[in-house]
Amino acid sequence: MIDFVGKKQWFFLISGILIVAGIISLAVFGLKPGTDFAGGTSMTLQFSPAVEQSQLREEMAKLGYDKATIQNAGEGNFIIHIGEITSAEASELAEKLGAELDSQVEITDYYSALPTIGAETARNAIIAVIIAAVAMLFYIVWAFRRMPSPFRWGTCAVIALVHDVFIIVGIFSLLGLLAGVEINALFITGLLAVVGYSINNTVVIFDRIRENVSRHISPDFAVTVNSSIVETLGRSLNTSLTTLFVILALFLFGGATIHYFVLVLLLGVVIGTYSSICISSQFLVVWEKREWSALLPWAKRTA
Repeated sequence: MIDFVGKKQWFFLISGILIVAGIISLAVFGLKPGTDFAGGTSMTLQFSPAVEQSQLREEMAKLGYDKATIQNAGEGNFIIHIGEITSAEASELAEKLGAELDSQVEITDYYSALPTIGAETARNAIIAVIIAAVAMLFYIVWAFRRMPSPFRWGTCAVIALVHDVFIIVGIFSLLGLLAGVEINALFITGLLAVVGYSINNTVVIFDRIRENVSRHISPDFAVTVNSSIVETLGRSLNTSLTTLFVILALFLFGGATIHYFVLVLLLGVVIGTYSSICISSQFLVVWEKREWSALLPWAKRTA
């Protein structure tokens, strides 16, 4: 039997490193806001025949859009983020680019948002994540109301959710710095989907822990939790793998406009599965046995 609970210090250490790195990245570099949050216009241009990104950037600068953000979406497609322009101005811009680059240009996607709308979207996104976390807390407390200290179970589940969100946001902060990856409303949609997926895995494991506690399989709570994790491991991994295959197919072959949304889901399934198995249940053990030193394994080793 795999001793997951016995390795909880390592799991906490790995998560701690990822979370601290993400927080530092957020504090120093922040997130790269897309059109939904920063305002402006986002459009996808398809060039036939395809052109080089450097050529497109040069022509955009000549037309007065030197501050435009250009992302190569492959197969002659480019996602362009510029200041707010009308659809008529976007069509005119596409015609000029086609004439200068000797290529047929088609606008396959167009979206425009005011900066004030972007600020409201960002505020609503934060509220949505907070409401989802609180709702999950009350749901777990109600679902495990017959167990001793049901609030403890709900809190541990929410800690795992916050853990997932912090790591994903930290990764996107680094990707924004290194690869120019932007966040938009779909990013928040992806985060909320990840929260729901992660809590589902956590509830499956918690429910098995509840069953095994009722059956009194061991007087040691840590042994009961570890047995429950092992018993549900196959189901958790099988569910995650089948979900990952679909998301990976979308990531590789889906459209450019949903690329980062799918990336959130991809990271979320992996991190959510990890937190359900290695974080939320381990917090239950730490809280039950008051082994708070396990949360600081490096300090324990130094001592």
